[in-house]
Amino acid sequence: MSDKYGKLYVVATPIGNLADFSYRAVNILQQVELIAAEDTRHVKILLQHYGITTKIMSLHQHNEIHAAPQLIAKIQQGLSIALVSDAGTPLLSDPGMPLVKLAKEQGIQVLPIPGACALIAALSVAGLPVNRFCFEGFLPRTSVARKKFFSHRLEWSATWVFYESSHRILACFEDMITVLPLDRPVVIAREITKLHETIINDSLENIFKQVQSEANMQRGEFVVIVEGIKIDKKTQIINSEHTKLLQILLKECSIKTTASIAAKITGIRKKLLYQAALELREDR
Repeated sequence: MSDKYGKLYVVATPIGNLADFSYRAVNILQQVELIAAEDTRHVKILLQHYGITTKIMSLHQHNEIHAAPQLIAKIQQGLSIALVSDAGTPLLSDPGMPLVKLAKEQGIQVLPIPGACALIAALSVAGLPVNRFCFEGFLPRTSVARKKFFSHRLEWSATWVFYESSHRILACFEDMITVLPLDRPVVIAREITKLHETIINDSLENIFKQVQSEANMQRGEFVVIVEGIKIDKKTQIINSEHTKLLQILLKECSIKTTASIAAKITGIRKKLLYQAALELREDR
């Protein structure tokens, strides 16, 4: 990394409550020469609150491919830049990946300034297992694609999490109840850290009824957390989806590696998966 270059700071901003902003983040935004923001109008509210007068430019999903090289050129000239999104930690379902990737390729130092993140905030109060979880970002926009998405995760043992908007939250739950068991434990976290913050733990069926019947439960930004299936280690069964996974892995990996990877994905005992993979290999 060149000492002549500036630095790229990836700065997390509050997701609702403006008090959720670190002293370090304020200092960085005051010190850098430029702030690259997803929506300059939105970020100006935060900057005005903390008396930050640093110049801002727009960096969003529609211009980031073109704008990223320009920002990299400024950093290579010695300027330091802060990347922020509208709310939370940049790159988590927000713009910024082309800029960070290009900075890494060019030997520019990329530094995280941690802070608020709706995903982590929701998981911390969910009361569901979080030792293993999968973040899925925003779901597909169409019903057919969402149902396919849910079907593929029907037998996952790990907790899985996604974001959803007010425009699609009801349709999302309408699709979920057609695919997932009605008693599946779910957490819905709405407007985290904001005035109307709502966090509900219940069965899929009960949460769907609440979203369907209460207008307020269809407003705001949502994090939805779904508990994976509980696997009884004494009665684990290799189903068709597990077999398909083993077949795919066996094309690239040894039987031992296949069983190890499949065990991490499915939560099924490695010994059981090893035997199934061995049988598949012998059937070829």
